[in-house]
Amino acid sequence: MIKTKLYNGTRYPLFQTEGFAAKFAFPFAQQVCVGYGCDVGCNRKEWAYIDKNGTPALTVDPELCTGYDALNLPVGSFDYLFSSHMLEHVPNWVDVLDHWHDKLKKGGVLFLYLPDFSQEYWRVWNNRKHVHTFTPEIIRAYLVARGWDNVFVSGVDLNNSFMAIANKP
Repeated sequence: MIKTKLYNGTRYPLFQTEGFAAKFAFPFAQQVCVGYGCDVGCNRKEWAYIDKNGTPALTVDPELCTGYDALNLPVGSFDYLFSSHMLEHVPNWVDVLDHWHDKLKKGGVLFLYLPDFSQEYWRVWNNRKHVHTFTPEIIRAYLVARGWDNVFVSGVDLNNSFMAIANKP
């Protein structure tokens, strides 16, 4: 039996309400995010990204009292930056992604997993924790306009979310 949640007359899979969306993106991230990196906004230590070699990402989340946040990453350059269902919460996502570009090594990987507009509850007028609503087209347009290399953006998955990956030129 597929457990569902009814919202505004539309049924969604119940797992969309349970948190830890990153688990759906991990198998893809593990193909491209390896080495020294950060999981920005993991919310819980046990939900943090671990690469295919078993190396845990640095966790950057104010909820974990790390002293860092999306616009204040640890010192140094990173092989990758991974973020799942976090960018919709920051006041200015463009400033955040521009900062992350600066923090990546040349060839470094940006990996985003984002909620899509297709899930009504996640829209900013329904979920007041969100200050932005995204679509794959918006993120692709930003990455291309800012000159990222190897831009790949998925379609919407069964979690009403999508992935975007790119390399720092």
